[in-house]
Amino acid sequence: MLLPLLAAALAAASPPTDVRTVDGANPQDAFFARLTALCGRSFQGRLASDDPADAAFRAPATLQVRDCTADTVRMPLQVGQDRSRTWVVTRTAQGLTLKHDHRHADGSEDVLSQYGGSTAQPGSAERQDFPADAFSRALFERQSIPASMANVWSLQLRPGQLLAYELNRPGRRFRLEFDLSRPD
Repeated sequence: MLLPLLAAALAAASPPTDVRTVDGANPQDAFFARLTALCGRSFQGRLASDDPADAAFRAPATLQVRDCTADTVRMPLQVGQDRSRTWVVTRTAQGLTLKHDHRHADGSEDVLSQYGGSTAQPGSAERQDFPADAFSRALFERQSIPASMANVWSLQLRPGQLLAYELNRPGRRFRLEFDLSRPD
């Protein structure tokens, strides 16, 4: 009688592996480890959503995963000849943060830069969601783009297969997919 109760108590105390841990690691740490494993490589991508507003993203896309440290991965994105965007993923004590660093051709920062968000949920080793943070919402308000206040950015990573970037909000879905099976 005591053994089944002890087993039930231990099972209840252990977090489910699909939500909180993957191979004993926090899912955000596991995701970050998967991302840093790509460091030093670049990948070809394509627009995977079909909103006519995204016509500029139909050009060939290249993502470089570089400038990796223990807590930060910088990923410059080139779409056609446009090299103005870099995605920055940072590991913090609270989880992961995704920021968008936008620069002009001369290297100066665009007024619409450093927006993004931090994880609010554990996510998984394969996917992390980043709802717009207070800084971003204030920036969007100052720039008169209130629809962006509801932005949730996501990164999906299937090793050896796919790295995807998404933007979702009511009435809007944008997705870029990068082929990890053929690094440049």
